[in-house]
Amino acid sequence: MLLRSVRTVELLRRISTSSVSGFRTSPPFLQRCNGVTTTSETPFPTHISRHCYSISVSPQNENRYTNAPAPVSLRRTNNRKISPRINYNRKISRRRQAGKSPTNSPAADAVDLALDSVVKIFTVSTSPSYFLPWQNKSQRESMGSGFVISGRRIVTNAHVVADHSFVLVRKHGSSIKHRAEVQAVGHECDLAILVVDSEVFWEGMNPLELGDIPFLQEAVAVVGYPQGGDNISVTTGVVSRVEPTQYVHGATQLMAIQIDAAINPGNSGGPAIMGNKVAGVAFQNLSGAENIGYIIPTPVIKHFITGVEQCGKYIGFCSMGVSCQPMENAQLRIGFQMSPEMTGVLISKINPLSDAHRILKKDDVILSFDSVSIANDGTVPFRNRERITFDHLVSMKKPNETALVKVLREGKEQEFSITLKPLQPLVPVHQFDQLPSYYIFAGFVFVPLTQPYLHEYGEDWYNTSPRSLCVRALKDLPKKAGQQLVIVSQVLMDDINTGYERLTELQVKKVNGVEVDNLRHLCQLIENCNTENLRVDLEDDERVIFLNYQSAKIATSLILKRHRIASAMSSDLLIEQNLVTELASSCSVV
Repeated sequence: MLLRSVRTVELLRRISTSSVSGFRTSPPFLQRCNGVTTTSETPFPTHISRHCYSISVSPQNENRYTNAPAPVSLRRTNNRKISPRINYNRKISRRRQAGKSPTNSPAADAVDLALDSVVKIFTVSTSPSYFLPWQNKSQRESMGSGFVISGRRIVTNAHVVADHSFVLVRKHGSSIKHRAEVQAVGHECDLAILVVDSEVFWEGMNPLELGDIPFLQEAVAVVGYPQGGDNISVTTGVVSRVEPTQYVHGATQLMAIQIDAAINPGNSGGPAIMGNKVAGVAFQNLSGAENIGYIIPTPVIKHFITGVEQCGKYIGFCSMGVSCQPMENAQLRIGFQMSPEMTGVLISKINPLSDAHRILKKDDVILSFDSVSIANDGTVPFRNRERITFDHLVSMKKPNETALVKVLREGKEQEFSITLKPLQPLVPVHQFDQLPSYYIFAGFVFVPLTQPYLHEYGEDWYNTSPRSLCVRALKDLPKKAGQQLVIVSQVLMDDINTGYERLTELQVKKVNGVEVDNLRHLCQLIENCNTENLRVDLEDDERVIFLNYQSAKIATSLILKRHRIASAMSSDLLIEQNLVTELASSCSVV
């Protein structure tokens, strides 16, 4: 009996010792504190784990685990030693009386800060069909998150409200949903601003303040309403890297912050909180990987909000309009007469619509941007011993702002002032919140080529869509403002077009010998045709459509009726066509 008692005491001693030491050094539990695991369960008794958590986390750098001195609760106060359990219980009591989370941790602080700021967003959206542009797809419902900023505005992701027809928001602790309007949307940066007119909604709401870019390994807490429940959720993690990243929604390259906190569907638009400020907006994760999420940093958010405040709408992110090649090869640098101390990137292509097209030349070497030297891999210094591509410097410029660019041209250094502005590609990458344009004549459905049109071929659209159209969508540059690639999407069969049914997915080059600039121009050329016959040249003059104009007009009405299509042209073309008709009528009357 005595032996068993001694063994019991010894066993309890070992368990106690191993528990405390394991808490301080065990990687699994440190990982929990880092925020990878979102559950509040711990392998130790509650009073031990919570007390040690406050010891090992430094207030200045919450993600740094150190052997810090004992907290005040363990030190002598008025020559009296205070029990950690008693002090802990008193803290819990005070926090509960204040309506806050009983734990004192970064996640708990984020919850306390976000309860009156983070909202749940309910969106009803309808996307158009690009194969049948006169129709919409089925209505769908989705949910996301958002947070309140100054000026009675709500920030969320653009993809949360894309193609919206109805938007509702609900604040924490309320059962009432309030109607919201989308004030501005930036699909490139995946951000949107909502406004709510209801005074009841704004009662008790507190705006969050935008902070700075967090440093590597700093702790952040992502707050939102992810799938799996209806209440607010918090996941914590640390910053893994900061660099330009592909924004999936807008297909653009902008700065993003990678964190190891879980970001799931429904988290989109929620704030990532560091301290008492917003460090970013959750917007996407890395598929196939665990706990790799991305947040939009505050410089991008501020750029978006400032543009909306100054111009009343989203203005976009600037581009210099050049494609560059790294110059990491020594022989390449010698070939372009670069001295050993010179670094830079080689211009390989220039957008004709950019200001750089009239100043810079192909084979110029860009040495610096706004007096910041560019390395041979295209990066520039960023913060402490970090580097980032110089595209970030360009994207943070305001529209019509100038930049000083130093180049090496034929062995001589030159400096130029270049005006920067947002540039649109020849083939639009996205067309959210608008109906696709189309024009139907003699059963031929003409549409402008867009990437959403190619996406109708499925997830593997790059391989399943027509190769020629795909290559042009990704590589071709516009030669003039407003230019579009107009294609024959399909042929609605009729006697007038029999034999032409295979002339689909081809670009329209000319109408009656006139080169087509865009769909609006094609519509005007056909509607204003004053010849007996109509000729349409397709795809590098390899195919021709030849029609009797009057017979084709009659057939168009019959085809529209047969296929239950309300109009031969989309609303944007119809409005312009009516304006032209009214103008012509008024001129004839005068």
